[in-house]
Amino acid sequence: MKIKNPKILVTVGPSSMNRKFLKFCINNISLLRLNMSHIKISNLQSIINFIKKYNKVTPICIDTEGAQLRTKIKKKIFMKKNDIFYLYKSLKKNSLYPEESFYLFKKNDVLLIGFENLSAQVIKVFNDRILLKTLTSGFLEGNKGVHLKNRKLNLSFLTKKDIQAISIAKKNKISNFALSFTNSVNDVKKFKKILKTENKIYKLETLSAIKDLKNILNEGDQFLIDRGDLSKEVEIKKIPLFQRIILEKAKKFKNKKKIFIATNLLESMVNNAYPTRAEANDIFNCLELGAAGLVLAAETAIGKYPIDSIIFLKGIIKEYKKFINVKKNISK
Repeated sequence: MKIKNPKILVTVGPSSMNRKFLKFCINNISLLRLNMSHIKISNLQSIINFIKKYNKVTPICIDTEGAQLRTKIKKKIFMKKNDIFYLYKSLKKNSLYPEESFYLFKKNDVLLIGFENLSAQVIKVFNDRILLKTLTSGFLEGNKGVHLKNRKLNLSFLTKKDIQAISIAKKNKISNFALSFTNSVNDVKKFKKILKTENKIYKLETLSAIKDLKNILNEGDQFLIDRGDLSKEVEIKKIPLFQRIILEKAKKFKNKKKIFIATNLLESMVNNAYPTRAEANDIFNCLELGAAGLVLAAETAIGKYPIDSIIFLKGIIKEYKKFINVKKNISK
């Protein structure tokens, strides 16, 4: 199934919270994404107000934290292999979020922290802290995703902050929501009960979601493949395979399923004014495989060239549309 008009979804962050960017987004993108993993609940209303001041046209999407562990670190630290450190129960110290996750850890659990390949093993669990030993070197810093290598933790599909964010969003008549770390069809059903009439996107970024893929696709209509977090649960060489499996299975349903693709589409443009040929080819492949839309995250949230990233993405989509027409003429 070829998508005639692929959508562009962009993440708002420090690089894009300005008048110029928000005005540019009018008529150039489909959705402005607010990632609650990087937004304090106390700041959400002011962020919504600021966006609406300069862009009342483009819909806002609240992207939940979901069932994910994250670090709460006071000061960024470089850790060497075999270093010893503590993570505490209290969020006032170096810890893990959500707070209730503290009770789920066991001796010998292996934590994969962030995307810098820092990993650590639990040596001992105390009443108020966990003792860990690093297995690889890397930075221990705040607000980084944490995955358990050896097993799956049973976390609630929404955090307390997510529930607060949904309430604030509804008061502001926001009708687009994304569920992070959708692990099973039950998560989809529970999210639908909370948001009965709103537009919902279910993010596929765990091995659990892949295992329950058929049921999840059957229950929802819009999905997002987060290749970054998924690559923490499966080998990165398998990401192209899973991307294709998801898109192919989605095509088998009679009612059209929309699949969006995120992570590293234009990663080089976080710091550079122009992307790589590999990135251009990746984006074109995503479109040819049937992606309903593409998601810019770091590129527009913290990147140096947020507007240029959108312009390039629009250019690739334009070339893709030309290709569809050329292909039609060739087949005649």
